[in-house]
Formats: sequence, structure tokens, C-alpha cells
Amino acid sequence: MNATLVIVLLWLGFAATHIGLSSIRWRAVLVDRLGERAFLGVYSLISLAFFVPLVRVYLGHKHSGPVLWAVPIGPGTQGLLYLLIGIAMSLAVLGLLQPSPASMTGGTMDVRGVARITRHPLFMGFGLLGLLHMVPNGFASDVAFFGGLPLFAIVGCRHQDQRKLAAGLQGYDAYVKATPFLPFTRGGIGKALQEVGALRLMIAIGVTVVLRWFHPLLFG
Repeated sequence: MNATLVIVLLWLGFAATHIGLSSIRWRAVLVDRLGERAFLGVYSLISLAFFVPLVRVYLGHKHSGPVLWAVPIGPGTQGLLYLLIGIAMSLAVLGLLQPSPASMTGGTMDVRGVARITRHPLFMGFGLLGLLHMVPNGFASDVAFFGGLPLFAIVGCRHQDQRKLAAGLQGYDAYVKATPFLPFTRGGIGKALQEVGALRLMIAIGVTVVLRWFHPLLFG
């Protein structure tokens, strides 16, 4: 089977199970039968059952299929891409360091720190990473893999918001109104970084630098 098609099908399977199992209806049924911790374990295993093959198929078929676009990458463009990718990765790491109430792990309803940038920092960070990686990677398999990241981020995060609102989570409606969905769309970046604090910011930048250093070894 065509590798690009396999990547698309794996993305669809990952998204369908990830969103479907976390829906109000099915999550309540499964938690009632399995318990909260067992549900989270099953949920994670099913997600990995799609995501691990997705990554493996892509790594085995990078830059395959027809070329959909070819963007010339000079030193200036490359430097800009590295900077933006670093910002996107740091945003994702900050999402782990400051959990959002929009995530499954929960978090406080305080509108501070990275929440001023986006209420979905982890997913939106990965979504931006996908968008930026699509610029120099225009083969069909690349576009299928990296394009799935921003698409899933938008659909998945929208689903999270709708699920939390429908469940009547106390304070979430106000939290949604006070925080941006898409990152960097409401300003206040300086205040956000100030509230994030130097330690979290240094950790995020450090993780980003380490991943960039080992990128050739990990991803080729």
C-alpha cells in the first residue's frame, strides 16, 4: 500500500480513537466499567497503537511520493525556521510544565503564564512544529505526516473545549473566554513569559536545545 495513504489512515485512526474514547458518552461508560486509572491506561495504549506505527511508517518513507512543493532554503530562511521551531517546541514543553485545565491531566483555572499564549500549549506547540516542518518538506509523505499535527491540534483542542463545556466543568466557560485558542493571537507575551518564570523558561529552552542537538540521531 502507498506509504502516504498508510500515514493518512493511521492519522485518521489515531484521531478517531483519541477523540471518540474521550467523548462524554464513551468516557463515562468506560470509566464506570474500568475505573479512572485503568481507563487512562487503556486510552494511552490505544493511542500508542496508532501513533507508534504512524511514526515508524513515516521514518521508513521520508521524502517519498510526489513533490507537492519545493521551497528554497537559504541561510536566512533556515535560521528563521530554527528560531520558530524552537519557540514552538518551547511552547509544547511549557504545556507539560504548566498543565492546562483543557488537558486530561487537568490544571488550575488561573489565567497566567503560558495560558495567556494559548489554553492548549502542548497540542498547539506540536501543531506549530508540524506546520513549520512542512515548509522545507514538500514530499507527499512529509505533508501527510506533518500536516496531521496542526489538523489534529485544531480538531482535538476544539473537541476538548466542547467536551469540558458540555460537562459543565466549573469555571471553564470563563477560562475559555479569557484565553486564546490559537497561540500568540491576543498579545501579552511579555507578561506571559514573566509569569512563566525563569526556571520553567530555562527548562523549556534546554529541552529544545537538547532535542535539536540529537535531532539527526533521533529522526535523521
